[in-house]
Amino acid sequence: MNETLKTFLDKKVAEYNQPSFIAADPISVPHRFSKKEDIEIAGFFASIFAWGNRTTIINKTTELMKLMDDAPHDFIVHHSDKELQTLLHFKHRTFNATDLLYFLLFLGHHYKSDASLETAFTKWMKKEDENIENAVVGFHDYFFSLEDAPVRTKKHIATPARGSTCKRLCMFLRWMVRSDDCGVDFGLWKKISPSQLVCPVDVHVGRVARQFNLITRKQTDWTTAVELTRQLKTFDASDPVKYDFALFGLGVMQKPV
Repeated sequence: MNETLKTFLDKKVAEYNQPSFIAADPISVPHRFSKKEDIEIAGFFASIFAWGNRTTIINKTTELMKLMDDAPHDFIVHHSDKELQTLLHFKHRTFNATDLLYFLLFLGHHYKSDASLETAFTKWMKKEDENIENAVVGFHDYFFSLEDAPVRTKKHIATPARGSTCKRLCMFLRWMVRSDDCGVDFGLWKKISPSQLVCPVDVHVGRVARQFNLITRKQTDWTTAVELTRQLKTFDASDPVKYDFALFGLGVMQKPV
C-alpha cells in the first residue's frame, strides 16, 4: 500500500466529505426531504439526471420534485391520470416524458408492494458478494420487467452486463448505503455493506485515478470501476468508496498534486 497516497487521499476525503459539499452537488435535492421514501425517490432521479452541469442537474431534479408537489412518494402512489398530464412537458437532455412516465410506473409498482427501494437492489444479492454487481444487474432487469417497457428508456438505466461503469447507480447506492458522522451520505439502507459498494467512475474520477496509478486499464467500463475499488480497499477495506469524495473533488475542484 502506498502510505503517502493514502495519507493524501484521506486528507482530501476529510476536506470534501463535509456539509459544505452538499449545496453545489445533486445530493442536495434529496437532502431537502425527511421522509425515507421521498429521499430515495429524489436521490434516484438526481443520480439518473447526473450528467453534465451540476447546477442544471440540481435545477431539473428540483423542477421535477415541484411537479410532484414536493411529495414524490405520495404523488407516485396516489396520482391521478390528470395529474400525470402536468409532467408531459418535462425534459432533461435526452430524458423525456416517455422515460419519466415509465419511471413513475415502475416506482409505483415497486412501492405498492415494498416500503423501500432498497429491496429492488438487495433481492438480487448474496451477503457474500464481493460487490454490488448482482444488485445492479438485477435492478436493471427488474426495472424493465414491466409490460411495454420503452426500448428508448433502457439507455437511462445502466447495467454491468453491458460493460457500463454504472456511475449514476453506483453514486445513488453510495448515497443510500454509506453512513458516517459527516452528514453528506444518508446511510438509510442496511442490507448492503459499504464494503460492497463500487466507486462511481466518471471522466473526472477516471482521470485522477489514472494519474495516481489506481487504474491500469485504458478503457473505462465496469471492470475498471471494480479495479479502482479494489485498489481503494487497500486504503480502507470497510469503506473504499469514501475516496470518491477525494477523487471527484480533485477532478472537479482542483488539480491533483
